[in-house]
Amino acid sequence: MKEIRVAKSAGFCFGVSRSVDMAEKLLAEQGSACSLGPIIHNEDVVAELSRRGLRVVGSMDEIRPGEHVMIRAHGVSPAVYQSLERKGAVITDATCPKVRNIHRIVREAAEEGRFVVVIGMREHPEVEAICGWCGEHVVLENPTETALWMEENPTFYDKLITIVVQTTQTSGNFTECCEIIKKRCTNVKISDTICFATSTRQEEARALSSECDAMVVIGGKHSANSLHLAEICASVCPRVQFIERCEELDPDKLRGLDTVGITAGASTPAWIIKEVVNKMSDEIKVEESAVEKEQSFDEMLEETLKPIYNGDRVSGVVVAITATEVSIDLGTKYSGFIPTTEFTDDGSKLEDAVKLGDKIEAIVVRVNDVEGTAQLSKKRLDAVKIWDTIDQAVESGDVIEGVVSETNKGGVVVNYKGVRVFVPASQTDLPREADLSELVKKTVRLKLTEVNKARKRVVGSIRRVAQAERRAATEAIWNEIEVGKKYHGVVKSLTSYGAFVDIGGIDGMVHVSELSWNRIRQPSEVVSVGDEIDVYVISFDKEKRKISLGYKDPEANPWSVFTSRYSVGDVATVTVVKLMEFGAFATVVPGVDGLIHISQIANRRIDKPGDVLTVGDVVEAKITAIDEEKHKVSLSIRALSAPAPAAAPAVEKEKEESGEDEMVYDLSAEGEATGEVPAEADEE
Repeated sequence: MKEIRVAKSAGFCFGVSRSVDMAEKLLAEQGSACSLGPIIHNEDVVAELSRRGLRVVGSMDEIRPGEHVMIRAHGVSPAVYQSLERKGAVITDATCPKVRNIHRIVREAAEEGRFVVVIGMREHPEVEAICGWCGEHVVLENPTETALWMEENPTFYDKLITIVVQTTQTSGNFTECCEIIKKRCTNVKISDTICFATSTRQEEARALSSECDAMVVIGGKHSANSLHLAEICASVCPRVQFIERCEELDPDKLRGLDTVGITAGASTPAWIIKEVVNKMSDEIKVEESAVEKEQSFDEMLEETLKPIYNGDRVSGVVVAITATEVSIDLGTKYSGFIPTTEFTDDGSKLEDAVKLGDKIEAIVVRVNDVEGTAQLSKKRLDAVKIWDTIDQAVESGDVIEGVVSETNKGGVVVNYKGVRVFVPASQTDLPREADLSELVKKTVRLKLTEVNKARKRVVGSIRRVAQAERRAATEAIWNEIEVGKKYHGVVKSLTSYGAFVDIGGIDGMVHVSELSWNRIRQPSEVVSVGDEIDVYVISFDKEKRKISLGYKDPEANPWSVFTSRYSVGDVATVTVVKLMEFGAFATVVPGVDGLIHISQIANRRIDKPGDVLTVGDVVEAKITAIDEEKHKVSLSIRALSAPAPAAAPAVEKEKEESGEDEMVYDLSAEGEATGEVPAEADEE
């Protein structure tokens, strides 16, 4: 045998790798745990985890109360979760995200009254778990069974039907089953839930089998995806060995062959694949590996004469740039070229987008054997890579960024690297009555929730990211909050008693009394919904999740401003703002009013303040008293006036008899009031 070729995607998929990692972490922390059934379909991995303390159980009766329990990658039904909760089990859920997505689809279908068709292996644990999340449903394993079921159930032709597929099924089986159902049923909703890693592994196995003299498929005997790999290889290659570990390999059947390919199921660890490769290398005496051998001149010449085909991925170096095309040296007999429009259709300048000597990867679009040229497309390869990135984002749950390009019926469309991602209105994080067009041209963060490459349909959620970020921001605020801490917030709503301000995921309340140093009747006199304002914490209650905020600047306290400017005996220019029977109130500084008692308005007797003053008058007044505790100020205009002419004795006697001066302050020699202000003045 001259060559061993190993499929690029052989071995653990994302979901399996995630489950094993979670199991190892749980055992490292707890020392022991149990799983409902084998965590993956590989006896060696299960045995190793068992040695570390993972006990495999077959029923709920074997689980001890309060025990740590792992949900394996295949998932379980809601009934199992409920049973575990009743036992007080501590659950570590390792359900594959792809499988969990199917649970969501069938659950929503049941809520909408839709009948669910599951394409998959009836007794497989993944399918059994999916059925637990369904309402009315049926499991169909193959096209023959599907056709028979359709013949026997004509009443379903007009029903609402949702079709899902086991993640490890072959696309051919799924497509045939769907075609049979679509011919009879008019209200069918199809969700292609085959795992992308499974599809890739199957495509690689089919291609590799067609190029090799024999295939070795490594996987568990109960692993659905491994069984399907063996079926695919056998349909193309006449010599296939399906083994679980290296001891089962029969080297004699591979002797004398030129090329042997190796692929492995999603539950096969890398070390088993390596053992098989090493055994084949040792026992079959592979003369040279593709990495180590040196190419002769004849071999290099043959490589340059090697043909290329439409759809091939190629790479080369930019050797020339013209106004219409970019020439690529592919190292073969073909001269590659890419139209310059591929580099400039987004508005970029050609000289900025590509330069001589750049290495370019592209897909072959058209081959001209007569002229020896090959038209290439970098954009098509970029699109393939983007779809790979999208699949990875769905599997990992990573957050991506895109720009909202438009609104349509039921939601908005986000452009992510040229791919249209539909976000339903309910997942935009806007209020139900909001105008979706306000998101257009905005950059948003979202998670991808559904991908169908065949239909080029991608669904995402802005809301999931926003909710997660709000929760994180909320916890951060509660962990760091303290009295006096300042925040920049947004006014979210107004009430008669105050304003609610979002300070980064939490709403705090600014009481109306904390909005302004001046008297206001409504919060709307100071702020409006949507205003960005700076606030500070007055008090908070972590248990009740309440925060009281202040808005008015302590340094702008009118009383502090007044006392810094004036003292008793100073003369101030004041503005009359209110007239009462007992006197007039005048503003000394904004927010601080002083009382001019009726006896201090003029140097003569007056019947009422209005005889001398009018609201709005600006006058000079002397500050005669300051009450620091009650924040009250007494003013006197009379103290600045010339003394009135002495009254006639008869008049003075008449005043004494009438008692008309009983409400007048006693005055000092400097004109300061020493008596009490009437009760009405205190109320002001």
